[in-house]
Amino acid sequence: MTKKLDVITIGRAGVDLYGAQIGGRLEDMGSFEKYIGGSPTNIACGSARLGLKTALISRVGNEHMGRFILEQLKREGVSTEGVKTDPERLTALVILGIRDDSQFPLIFYRENCADMALCEDDIDEDFIASARAVVVTGTHLSNTRTEAAVLKALTLARKHGLRTALDIDYRPNLWGVAGHGDGESRFVESARVTSKLQTTLNLFDLIVGTEEEFHIAGGSTDTLEALSAVRKVSDATLVCKRGPLGAVAFEGDIPGSLDDGQSGQGFPIEVFNVLGAGDGFFSGLLRGWMTGEDWPTSLKFANACGAFAVSRHGCTPTYPSFEELQFFLKRGVVRPDLRNDPELEQLHWSTTRQRRVDGDWSTMRVFAFDHRVQLEQMPGYTLQKGAAFKELCLKAALHVQAGKPGYGILCDNRIGRSALHRASGSGLWIGRPAEWPGSRPLTLEPELGTDCGTLSEWAREDVVKVLCFCHPDDDASTRAEQEQTVKRLFEAARRNRLEFLLEIIPSKVGVTDDDTVATLIHQFYAAGIYPDWWKLEPMKTSAGWQNAIAAIEAHDRFTRGIVVLGLDAPEAELSASFEVAAQFALIKGFAVGRTIFGEAARRWFAGEMTDADAVEEMAKRYQRLCHIWDAAREKSGEQAA
Repeated sequence: MTKKLDVITIGRAGVDLYGAQIGGRLEDMGSFEKYIGGSPTNIACGSARLGLKTALISRVGNEHMGRFILEQLKREGVSTEGVKTDPERLTALVILGIRDDSQFPLIFYRENCADMALCEDDIDEDFIASARAVVVTGTHLSNTRTEAAVLKALTLARKHGLRTALDIDYRPNLWGVAGHGDGESRFVESARVTSKLQTTLNLFDLIVGTEEEFHIAGGSTDTLEALSAVRKVSDATLVCKRGPLGAVAFEGDIPGSLDDGQSGQGFPIEVFNVLGAGDGFFSGLLRGWMTGEDWPTSLKFANACGAFAVSRHGCTPTYPSFEELQFFLKRGVVRPDLRNDPELEQLHWSTTRQRRVDGDWSTMRVFAFDHRVQLEQMPGYTLQKGAAFKELCLKAALHVQAGKPGYGILCDNRIGRSALHRASGSGLWIGRPAEWPGSRPLTLEPELGTDCGTLSEWAREDVVKVLCFCHPDDDASTRAEQEQTVKRLFEAARRNRLEFLLEIIPSKVGVTDDDTVATLIHQFYAAGIYPDWWKLEPMKTSAGWQNAIAAIEAHDRFTRGIVVLGLDAPEAELSASFEVAAQFALIKGFAVGRTIFGEAARRWFAGEMTDADAVEEMAKRYQRLCHIWDAAREKSGEQAA
């Protein structure tokens, strides 16, 4: 029987509110970053990033945080088939911070939370049978209801020949042996907890824990004695994590020294944040275990993933993609503070930045109505009427989109604020301009501030778009000034985890040929600017596109892609340019504005067209361009075949 899943994890699913300030008390935190959390949730996401097909069994609340978890799991490629929405309970929360390399104050908000209501009825036999392995974590053995669900899953796993694994994941206060303010405590002796764990250890093929976690599982603070006690009740492979000393695996009898276990390569890195390191470690271990690697190789994967986790902020967001892991293992440690390694961080960002729930980036049909000057110059324009017109543009875009993937808008915040905010959560890709219209040398919108600090206020789904009028023949001073401005904006976008679109239009500056755009692309990469998206003017020849694409792929093979701009071209001219562009897979579609809205805007501002007629006219033009692009893409596919 072909299995559709590699791993199902079972247990906690919550939201981590991570203090953004480093080195202070939790009492003094002024802002927080929101991440998906909970050990089995982290492991499911980390393993998915490494190429395993994963799923989670848990519960979330029927509210904003629960929906965030479900959406984020989908973005990470984790199946949510086993995640139930609990109408009576709230999603679990954790508030936590980073004090130093060993202190991590945290508070669990888990009183009667959704994931602790997991019960036997939530465990579906066919779903369990669809996987190759089940992973459970210790917290869900602490409560009779959740324990019953876990035991049912393990029984079904045995019945259907699945592998089984336990992350001991000991949190004393979640077992009721430490107080609410002791969230960072990792070990409190408890005969009750030891007894409970030892009744289930025989059910696993793999058991993973820190030395302290094996102390609680084995009932002794002597690590070798504790491991021997676990061995007496379980034949599982035991993997003991030893912090900076790495980890060791024991398949048979426990030897006289921890150093006699099987070990994997370790990595000398700076410890920035110990939270979530164990879940990253387990993700790497699963990648090796589930793909048939030996224990030294699996432990090498695990140690590397743990190294990434301790060097970055957050838990799940820190875990590497498999491409990143392979690169790191081949290249090695260049600097011990991995989060400040530019090459590694670029690869991490570009291979883990999934944001759309549908995950489909293959086609980009973008209605661009971020124009400001062009509207302000129209007879009859006022700021109020401009805002109202952009609402009509959004209605036209949503009408054409009709809930389907592959559609987007470009909309500004100065005139189009109400439309921009209303578009959030609609499923549209949303680009938002940052440049002062028509400026050369490039100047940014004043609202961004001199340090682009107000990007922290942007919705996370907004893509930072900047238009730069530039040319390879620019004098050195102009080039340096513009690149500096773009880089300042790019770095601010990255700090705020916003994707970045760079639009370049050399034809407005000077004469262009098949090498012009490619030359500019090389220059921006050389300046340390790595756009997620490129917006380029249409090129008349395939050679021009080939050169541009080669320039992008020489620097960033994981770029999202290119969209073709319109420049107010007639529909027939755009159709011809689409025919050329659609031949190239990296060109995802178009971002066109005035060809769609220009005539409607002029008539609407003049009072010659009703709201409904304007929406209908723009929707027709937008839909027609979508059909033209789709037909061009289909034709190019047929020719390639």
